[in-house]
Amino acid sequence: MPDFSTIDDITTKKQTFFQYLRPAIEAQNQIIIHERQFILLLLNQIDNGLGFSKDDEQKLQFITEKYQIDIDTFTRATLAPLLKRIDTIPVDLVLIQAANESGWGSSRFTKEGYNFFGQWCFTQGCGLVPSKRDNDKHHEVAVFKSPKDSIKAYMVNLNTHPAYRLFRAIRADLRAQKIKPTAEKLAFGLINYSERKEAYIDELLEMLKHNQSLLTGNTDNVELSAT
Repeated sequence: MPDFSTIDDITTKKQTFFQYLRPAIEAQNQIIIHERQFILLLLNQIDNGLGFSKDDEQKLQFITEKYQIDIDTFTRATLAPLLKRIDTIPVDLVLIQAANESGWGSSRFTKEGYNFFGQWCFTQGCGLVPSKRDNDKHHEVAVFKSPKDSIKAYMVNLNTHPAYRLFRAIRADLRAQKIKPTAEKLAFGLINYSERKEAYIDELLEMLKHNQSLLTGNTDNVELSAT
């Protein structure tokens, strides 16, 4: 992993950060796309009165465990709700949250634990203890084996945790209207990601705006920003 803290030029640091994480984010989204297509295929089989193969059931069991949904019988009524959870997250949103939570890859938790999204864990010894943690708190900052693992855990978190029901509802509503779920639209569903609530969302939106050229790969006339 590049040592982002040693890159003095702001634009170079941002470009390097985005280019480093983008392939892993896109790869995780591809996995989600295949999982979603698989569920849609099974729903089509149900609609046509076809059963599932043993391989189908094993793959479905893996997916339901990943997305933390208990299903006893596989019917349209039980499988369709999975589509609200099994959906992609805009690359731009993932990149901006990673930049925000990791200080553009320069935080202690990113350097020591590949934690790009400030994710916590709650078992003693499970991660890194924050230096400014209150005495009555017991959380640690999770440690991952690679940036890929951090990205995967972050996506599963947004797609499963009760705190992000609004995020998933906004995305599903946009899908139903055949409107592309963009980073700007979905950012409002992250109201519970930070204790700062609305201020956090405002900051993400501002970062998306100021870094739009870098995110789209157009670096001509880029306005330098320390956002």
